[in-house]
Amino acid sequence: MTARRDIEAITERIRQRSKAGRERYLGRIAEASNQTANRSVLSCGNLAHGFAVCSPSEKLALGADKVPNLGIITSYNDMLSAHQPFETFPALIKEAAREAGGIAQVAGGVPAMCDGVTQGQPGMELSLFSRDVIAMSAAVGLSHNMFDAAVFLGVCDKIVPGLVIAALTFGHLPAVFIPAGPMTTGLPNDEKAKVRQLYAEGKAGRAELLEAESKSYHGPGTCTFYGTANSNQMLMEIMGLHTPGASFVNPGTPLRDALTREATKRALAITALGNAYTPVGRMIDERSIVNGVVGLHATGGSTNHTIHLIAMAAAAGIALTWQDISDLSEAVPLLARVYPNGLADVNHFHAAGGLGFLIRELLDEGVLHEDVQTVWGEGLRPYAVEAKLGADGSVVREASPQASGDEKVLAPFSKAFQPTGGLKVLAGNLGHAVIKTSAVKPERRLIEAPAKVFDSQQGLNDAFKAGTLTGDFIAVIRFQGPKANGMPELHKLTTVLGILQDRGQRVALVTDGRMSGASGKVPAAIHVTPEAVEDGPIARIHDGDIIRLDADAGTLEVLVPGTEFALRRTAEADLIGNEFGFGRELFAGFRQLVGRADHGASAFGTA
Repeated sequence: MTARRDIEAITERIRQRSKAGRERYLGRIAEASNQTANRSVLSCGNLAHGFAVCSPSEKLALGADKVPNLGIITSYNDMLSAHQPFETFPALIKEAAREAGGIAQVAGGVPAMCDGVTQGQPGMELSLFSRDVIAMSAAVGLSHNMFDAAVFLGVCDKIVPGLVIAALTFGHLPAVFIPAGPMTTGLPNDEKAKVRQLYAEGKAGRAELLEAESKSYHGPGTCTFYGTANSNQMLMEIMGLHTPGASFVNPGTPLRDALTREATKRALAITALGNAYTPVGRMIDERSIVNGVVGLHATGGSTNHTIHLIAMAAAAGIALTWQDISDLSEAVPLLARVYPNGLADVNHFHAAGGLGFLIRELLDEGVLHEDVQTVWGEGLRPYAVEAKLGADGSVVREASPQASGDEKVLAPFSKAFQPTGGLKVLAGNLGHAVIKTSAVKPERRLIEAPAKVFDSQQGLNDAFKAGTLTGDFIAVIRFQGPKANGMPELHKLTTVLGILQDRGQRVALVTDGRMSGASGKVPAAIHVTPEAVEDGPIARIHDGDIIRLDADAGTLEVLVPGTEFALRRTAEADLIGNEFGFGRELFAGFRQLVGRADHGASAFGTA
């Protein structure tokens, strides 16, 4: 009962803080609702352009506002495994819409970049900004005002948050998110990680490394570890933007296609022309956002969502803070062990009972808001199910199993892996930071050691190759924040620090950059705010300064006398190399406009 009271109190705190912004937002979407399902506001020339390629019967229906029209926003490309399955979805959606008496048109496409491809490359400096570009691209597609609802095809890291921001910006429209699912299980993630370490130590060659990576990332669908992409899918389901049980069904299966057809028909049913009008801006409220945070903690999800959830909430006029996220962590236990928080992958999680089991456990203990609205209707309880394929090819749902199929992967509430969530916010004289505790052993969550300071991840890797990373230390990697260079993910650090930790050294990381859901067993205080380029305290750390990182206490301190530390000059870095090449010159405006990590690292401002 204490957890339930805490959840209610934090939700009410968010509601009160957001009251003015939420009222303004709801007023805007109410005004926009007056034009929904009303293509008569378009001139004849407007309409002629909008349905030029439609059939004569579709033109008649659209011109008379007789049938609902779905706008499809797609992130399809055929280079990236997670998005390639979307190639066939528009045709499937159009067919399902016709069967249900509606129409569907591809309203627009959005870019979908892969952090796996750009990892450690210059293109990674566009990754975070791509979220806002995706939101704007989707807005361009929906701005034609031809649509009664939108369906969003997106899966991976920045794509789903960007699409959610767009959906909430067009909050007068119903919105249904349709996933493509994870790839089937390949080489286990821990075995792949071992080969990476051997390669970093010079004990394996490039051919061996490429073979391991290719066996791990081997087909259509999201990567199977529990990073940002699969955390996205969890969020869309627990926030009610997916149909129940849709998140973790593999691509190219009959059930996956049946779920897509069903989602299409549901999107038509919740338009203003149907009987269950559900504008997404009213549907997603403070309770929905809190449910998303609860799910993130209970599953040990991606640290990227400490940024994205704030930006997503802001698009609905809701002011979520890191403190809210941190306080919710204290009320929510960790119920899932999915790599890097364990050895299982997301397919094992799904087979053990998946989100249906997890949602039921959380609902039964009162740590999820049940009284929410979803694309499926009233209440979250209908999501405590498992989706299966019926004999006639349609989707049928069964109650989620009462017992976990594997308690090493998915635990009941009574046997939680730890009493608190997988993420924690740190505070101290270095500002604020985020740490993912679920992957770090308890005995490694406190470290006090001298700093080794670098201005890039390459600097640390060079020091590793030179053999100078000896003894216990805390690596400080700065000038990696949103304004400095777009806040790239720093996965090149994971392998090196993991090797040193395995050798018996006590090591940790402090950075104003990102590490995402793939951050692993080394304690990492990331997203340090204010960032170095904004004269944040991280820019005043010297080599040899003693830093104390205490994940359990939630503190991050440099142990230097306050007066001395305050009088130090802030370091400067030559960032000219981040400003050109691979399109980075086009994003100079984003680097100037972007807000702090704890404000959502957005160019759009805050709620």
